[in-house]
Amino acid sequence: MPSSKSPLIVVLFLLTLAAPLLAQDQDPLSPAAIQNRILQHRTANAPRTHTTPDGRPLKNTPVTIRQTRHKFLFGCNAFAVKPADSSDLQKAYQQRFSDLLNFATLPFYWGAFERAENNPGTARVASMAQWCADNHILTKGHPLCWQQVFPRWAMNKSLDEIQSLQLARITRDVSAFTRKIDTFDVVNEAVSMPNYKDEPTRIPELAKKLGAVELIKQTFAAARKANPSATLILNDYDTSPNYEKLIQQCLDANIPIDVIGIQCHQHTGYWGAQKTWEIAQRFSKFNKPLHFTELTIISAKPKQNQRWNGPAYTDWLSTPEDEARQAKQVAEYYSILFSHPAVHAITWWDFSDRNAWLGAPAGLIRSDMTPKPAYEELMKLVKDQWWTKQVKATTDDKGQLTFTAFLGDYTLESPAAKTTFTLDQTGNRTLSVQMTPK
Repeated sequence: MPSSKSPLIVVLFLLTLAAPLLAQDQDPLSPAAIQNRILQHRTANAPRTHTTPDGRPLKNTPVTIRQTRHKFLFGCNAFAVKPADSSDLQKAYQQRFSDLLNFATLPFYWGAFERAENNPGTARVASMAQWCADNHILTKGHPLCWQQVFPRWAMNKSLDEIQSLQLARITRDVSAFTRKIDTFDVVNEAVSMPNYKDEPTRIPELAKKLGAVELIKQTFAAARKANPSATLILNDYDTSPNYEKLIQQCLDANIPIDVIGIQCHQHTGYWGAQKTWEIAQRFSKFNKPLHFTELTIISAKPKQNQRWNGPAYTDWLSTPEDEARQAKQVAEYYSILFSHPAVHAITWWDFSDRNAWLGAPAGLIRSDMTPKPAYEELMKLVKDQWWTKQVKATTDDKGQLTFTAFLGDYTLESPAAKTTFTLDQTGNRTLSVQMTPK
């Protein structure tokens, strides 16, 4: 065994999983098909061994392997995170959030982020981003360009000034958060942007002047220049061919879209398995990762003639019956998307019923921060069924061992050494891990 002066030691791992291929005529929404795709697309498989040219194998040694995070992004908006708040409700919110999720959306709505010109709320969002980092949660900024929540101080400026200001705020804010927030919804709801009329704003005029594609091109270029390694997302609620057409036009114009975002608010009724699968299939044709953003499945009956703007409803209340239904639908929805190879992230909206958008019972937890059945179902999936159980094993006389693993980050410890490693690709993999003395 190594001492504090021993050289690094190399351990070989075989990451194996028998993932049977799907029969071509199998129903893609059958439980067996979903499970098979999860095994195929979310785990590593390495049925061969390699020797390591350098380092000594850690032979016949007990080791413990633990998963520490998923590669897949299980997220939610974290607008209610208040790091300076020490109240019991806030502590419970933060604990429930960090126990389940590894991805958080933070607010960059221009009119709220910069209430007075040249006075951005950088410090406030930075404190939220730091809380996420402290809890090993990756972050996304949302949104950089949107027709809603437009700054009042810019309403009377010329269109040329607004164009310059819009691009400048992207440059400023993406640059300011480099290495703190490296994923952004750059343009939000561009399909409807040129014709938007529901509240005072100037962005629709800018979209009409430039054209949606040109506006997207300029905003993405500004974001890319500000942070060349950022992940840039085009996000929309429109899942019609109109969005497909816009995406294709953007790709034809060589706009650097890294991810296609698909909002999935379901306040008016659950989409169901077939629609969910069909949308994922249709947008996967662009060969870009898909993020299903802004997911809402409510724990109440839909409102008749529901409005999407205005004051929050005060009589939209969760019921035990609807909470049970919500839990079943959440489990089905996540299972289908987690099994689809093009989907890389699912972001819930909002985490708690407390101050949820529209006053809807949209949370995974209630206003008092107690968990709904949907939260418990997701915990079973994300941290149990789709989580690599702790592995206690002994390496063989070649320093090798075999275990089944979901993609993600891991720690490995022997009595005298330790290391961390990441599994980030499916298929046949052999992993060589260097141990360091404790």
